[in-house]
Amino acid sequence: MTRAKPATPPTTRTGAAAQRRRLRIALGLGVALLVLLAALAFPRIERAYQEAIGDRDRATLDLATQILRGALSRTEALPGLLAERPILAQLLRDPDNSGLVPFVNEQLRQTALALDLSDVYLMDERGLTVAASSYRSERSFVGRSFTYRPYFTDALAGGLGRFHALGTTSGERGYFFAAPVIDGTEITGVLAVKFTLDAFEATWADSAATIIVQDSSNVIFMSDRPEWHFRTLGPVPEVGLEAIASTRQYPIARLTPLPARRTALGDTGYDLIRLDPAEGGEVFVMQTDLVAAAGWRVSILSPAAPARTQALTALGIAALAALALMLTAAAIWQRRIRLIERLARQEEDQARLEARVRERTRDLNTANAQLRAEVEERARTEGQLRKTQAELVQAGKLAALGQMSAALSHEFNQPLAAVKAYADNAEAFLGLGRTDEAGENIRLISGMADRMASISKHLRNFARRPMDRTGPVPMLAVVEDALELMRPRLQGARAQLDYTPPEGEIWVTGGRVRLQQVIVNLIGNALDAMERRDAPEIALALETEGARCRLSVRDRGPGLSEEALAQAFDPFFTTKAPGQGLGLGLSISYNIVRDFNGRLTAANHAEGGAVFTVELDLTDPPSEMAAE
Repeated sequence: MTRAKPATPPTTRTGAAAQRRRLRIALGLGVALLVLLAALAFPRIERAYQEAIGDRDRATLDLATQILRGALSRTEALPGLLAERPILAQLLRDPDNSGLVPFVNEQLRQTALALDLSDVYLMDERGLTVAASSYRSERSFVGRSFTYRPYFTDALAGGLGRFHALGTTSGERGYFFAAPVIDGTEITGVLAVKFTLDAFEATWADSAATIIVQDSSNVIFMSDRPEWHFRTLGPVPEVGLEAIASTRQYPIARLTPLPARRTALGDTGYDLIRLDPAEGGEVFVMQTDLVAAAGWRVSILSPAAPARTQALTALGIAALAALALMLTAAAIWQRRIRLIERLARQEEDQARLEARVRERTRDLNTANAQLRAEVEERARTEGQLRKTQAELVQAGKLAALGQMSAALSHEFNQPLAAVKAYADNAEAFLGLGRTDEAGENIRLISGMADRMASISKHLRNFARRPMDRTGPVPMLAVVEDALELMRPRLQGARAQLDYTPPEGEIWVTGGRVRLQQVIVNLIGNALDAMERRDAPEIALALETEGARCRLSVRDRGPGLSEEALAQAFDPFFTTKAPGQGLGLGLSISYNIVRDFNGRLTAANHAEGGAVFTVELDLTDPPSEMAAE
């Protein structure tokens, strides 16, 4: 007969029920306290994250401010230097000179292009523009008066004029600098330059933050948000409105305030600004820096929405941690009531945890194996790419040798013919007993053999695969080797080479054979660019500047189009006729120079033709040479 289990005493059941009631009350109070603490702590946490956003974007503000200061400081000296040109004073003395006006206009246009300026223009004492770089455009400054601009009156008084405004003629925002044109001791006019500011805003647009530039009248003159241009962030003083109207600085109708509410963000120096506060608009963390020379305040407005999200996330994590602690305490409390059940649950949880650990371990092992496979595959791919590049370099060398083959054949045939003639003469002289003349012919034969050996040595070194490592390389010797290789082709094309080698050797970081390949490619391209000219001209310059060595190769060809400049170093891009090149020479040369931490650039020369420039790091000669 089965024996019945004794019933639980009533006091035990009552005590367990009381313990459960107290547990529920404690949990309820804990949750209420947690909610109260979260409500009190949220503003402080959000503010801390807002301050962190401001600290993070401080460097961006400093960079933007420094760039603006640098642009202003670089440009402010230009009008003074340009105003010293005698031809400007000559034109102001004789403004009706029909032969002088077009020349000055074109000179100003070329100056604006070379210095990357929007406009350069010359005004007489009455403020009338007599010459301008914009003389070709529909909105030319020529014939317009700018006496209402402060930069004109300041420069006419003998000082440096500066002003920022919306151009009344061009419709472009810009910064103006002006300087007096002095003829002897008399100020006869004013030269002004203008540069636009759109490029700065285009750079700012890449940032998540918004950058604005305000002047002393609280007008937003620059911003990466075009709709904010000429809006105001604060009241515009009456004096400022009068000055804006009299100088035509901005369109008065567009000077409307941005609806905003600003509050200080503690003692950090940051402000919290809300746009369209009535409609719950965007909130920003705002900080400001100064460009004193221009009277500008540069501000960065960092979106504050991430701070709220981060604060909510932090509170959520803290709440989860607190809730975990409360649940742990509840579990301990409940353990006193149902110890056996708790132990069983712990065993089940332990088993599930171990299963998860084993599953996670398997996943990690699988992921590690895949990662190792990817690393090995990338290493193989990189090795294959390097091998392919080396093969392309070798192919480029062989192609260059193929182009030079006709000239090289002529270069070898001449000495061989001379050797044959000298040998016949020597035999004849020996037969006549004239040993001195025979010896002279034999010495000439030896000289011809040395010449052919030198050419053969250069060709052998050029054609072999480059096994040299990066290190100190004598640049002057590399250039001489390349010229020696190209000399037959240069002579065959009747090319004139303008090259004056420097007095001392220049040591750079690179590889000798690969650098020689680059120079051969550049000279060969220069010859190809002038293949239709009877007497091609190539200018080669080797110089140092600071810690860099610069080698430039200039041709007198038709120059490069905008498309060719943009794609000059792309693989398989070529301007040659089909069958005359694969378009790999410049791409290979570009990669070789880049491997040496150098730079290869292409540009059109102001006087015509294209110029390719190689820049390399200077270095010390090898230690054994330095010891000598």
